[in-house]
Amino acid sequence: MGILLGLLVTIGCVLGGYVASGGHLYVLWQPYELLIILGASLGTFLVANNMKVVKDTGKAIGEAFKDAVPKQRDYLDLLSLLHSLMREMRSKSRSEVEAHVDNPAESAIFSAFPNILKNQAMTNFICDYCRLIIIGNARPHEIEALMDEEIHTVQHDKLKPKNAVQEVADGLPALGIVAAVLGIVHAMGALDQSPEVLGHLVGAALVGTFAGIFFSYGVFAPLAAKIKSVREKQMRMYIIIKQTLIAYMNGALPQVALEYGRKAISAHDRPTIDQVEAETIGGGAPAPAA
Repeated sequence: MGILLGLLVTIGCVLGGYVASGGHLYVLWQPYELLIILGASLGTFLVANNMKVVKDTGKAIGEAFKDAVPKQRDYLDLLSLLHSLMREMRSKSRSEVEAHVDNPAESAIFSAFPNILKNQAMTNFICDYCRLIIIGNARPHEIEALMDEEIHTVQHDKLKPKNAVQEVADGLPALGIVAAVLGIVHAMGALDQSPEVLGHLVGAALVGTFAGIFFSYGVFAPLAAKIKSVREKQMRMYIIIKQTLIAYMNGALPQVALEYGRKAISAHDRPTIDQVEAETIGGGAPAPAA
């Protein structure tokens, strides 16, 4: 909704100012100029990125339009899940805990939080480090270093769509000049025509420069920034997992370890201590029967 509103304001102000100054909108409709610019941009995008990044870019654009960032409910679910797992690790045998992390799809703990379970990458992240914790040989600082490295890798991959869209935005002004030059070449071939015809051809060529700059700074660059914002907020979930589990490994009780994770949430979305306690102690995921 925010992206659509922003585009509406941007396009409305640009075109509104143009019309108010006496311009005619039909002059700006140059489909072949747009074909050259946007078609070339798509081609360079496909050349520069493999199909995995291309598909993820489509997904990232959808997330940007939906503003698919974690909400307070998502944070509460994650903290409740971690509390249940830490409670199991603290009170149950290794084999009982392994049953949850080896097959989360059939775990009573994970099944209580379907929104987390459907995020396979994050579920695997939780299970992998819970498994390392119950093995008991690794030290907290070693696990923390490993988590940091994996989080860095995951973030790098999740920001590839942002980089891909930004590269398109960076190239659009130059592709606009390409379209404009081709338009001028066309106009030079019509020097024997009337000034009206020649003026129309030159105007069409200049639209190419305008379109390249407008699409770059008015559409694709802001879209890349939005993708980055959404993906970075999604990565905050991994930081919460890291802070909570490392606190637990350092000897904190499950409820205290949750506070380390809660503090990693931005103040705007951070649930209160009372809300976390109500979700975990009072109403968290039920522990499976022994």
